[in-house]
Amino acid sequence: MTTNIDLLALWHAGVAAVGGDASVRIALENSPLPAPDRIIAVGKAAAAMARPAVERWPDKPCLIVTKYGHGATAPVGVEVIEAAHPVPDAASLRAGQALYDAVAACGPRDHLLMLVSGGASSLAELPEGGMSLEDLQQRTQAMLASGADIAAMNAERRALSQIKGGKLLAGFRGARVSTLALSDVEGDALSVIGSGIADAPQERDFHFVPSIVASNAIAREASAAACPVAVVENSETLYAEVNTLAPRIAANIMAAPAGVHVLGGEPVVVLPDTPGMGGRNMALALGLAREIAGTRGLRILVAGTDGTDGPTDAAGALVDGTTWDETGEAALANADAYPWLAAKGALIKTGPTGTNVMDLLIAHKDA
Repeated sequence: MTTNIDLLALWHAGVAAVGGDASVRIALENSPLPAPDRIIAVGKAAAAMARPAVERWPDKPCLIVTKYGHGATAPVGVEVIEAAHPVPDAASLRAGQALYDAVAACGPRDHLLMLVSGGASSLAELPEGGMSLEDLQQRTQAMLASGADIAAMNAERRALSQIKGGKLLAGFRGARVSTLALSDVEGDALSVIGSGIADAPQERDFHFVPSIVASNAIAREASAAACPVAVVENSETLYAEVNTLAPRIAANIMAAPAGVHVLGGEPVVVLPDTPGMGGRNMALALGLAREIAGTRGLRILVAGTDGTDGPTDAAGALVDGTTWDETGEAALANADAYPWLAAKGALIKTGPTGTNVMDLLIAHKDA
C-alpha cells in the first residue's frame, strides 16, 4: 500500500520547533533575565530572535545584524544592518564596526544581552592587521571552495578577525553578558557559532551566562514526532563532502525497512574553478537523485533550516527515483544544481524562516 507522506510538512514542523522568536521567548519565560541595558542580535535569525526581547524591554537600544532579506520582520524602531552571506561585503565591515562600538559603549554596571545565530561569521567582520575587503573576500571564497568543514573555516576566521573567538567581548567593560544562541554547528559549541562572536575571552571581569536555546537535534525530534509512520533513523550525520554522502545515504536508506529517515548536519562541497549556481543541499539532493534513479517509492528532501541554500533563493530540493537523467552529470561537475533542479520542478523555496540550525534531510521509503 502506498503511503503519501508530506516531507515538506515534516521539514516545516522541525523548523517551527526551533524558530528564533519562539526559542528566545521560551528561554526568557523559563529562565528570566535581569533587564539588559543593551541588546545585540546577530546572524540569519537575528530579527526573529530580537522580537521577544524588544517586546519585553522596548526602551533598550537594540542592534540587529542579519542577512540581506532577513531583516524585514525586525521590530520597529531598532537599528538593522543587512549584509552578505556566505562571502562578506562592505556592509559586513560596517556591521562589524557597529558591533564593536556597541560593546565598547557599555558602562561598568551594564548588562548586555547577545542573541546569536548562524551566519554571523560572514555578516559581521572587522579584519585584523588592516586586511582589505578584497583580500578577506578572496580568503573566504577559497575556504568555501576547498570543502573545508565549519571547524576549519572558523579557526581561520578567528585568526583574521578582531571580533571573533572571544575578541568582541574582550572589549566589554560592563557587569554581565547573557548570550542566547541558536546552534548551527556540530556539538553546539558557543566558541564555534559565528566563529565565537558571542563567546567570552578566557580572562574576563564580567559575569558570563551562555545558553543554547535551539539546535538541530530539537528540529529533528520535532520532524520525527510529526511523522505518521515509523521513523527508522534520526541522527546528525550530514558531515562529509556531498559526493561521499550521497552514495552512503542512498545505500543505507534503500537497505533499510520502510519508513522515514530524519538526518541533520551540514555537508560540504568542493567547488570547481568556475562554479555555477547552487548550494550544498541542492548538490546533495542532485547526487542522491543519481543514486536512487529508477527506485520506486523513495523520496528525499534536503533543505537548509534557514530557508536559503548558498547564494540562492531556494532552501534545497526534493527528489525521487524519476528526477535523474544523464544531463545531471554536468550540473554536478559544475556545481550548477539550481537551474537543473529548477527545470525538474524539484526546488524548495520557503523564504527566510527566522532560524538557522544547519540542514535537514527527510526521506520516506514506502512499503
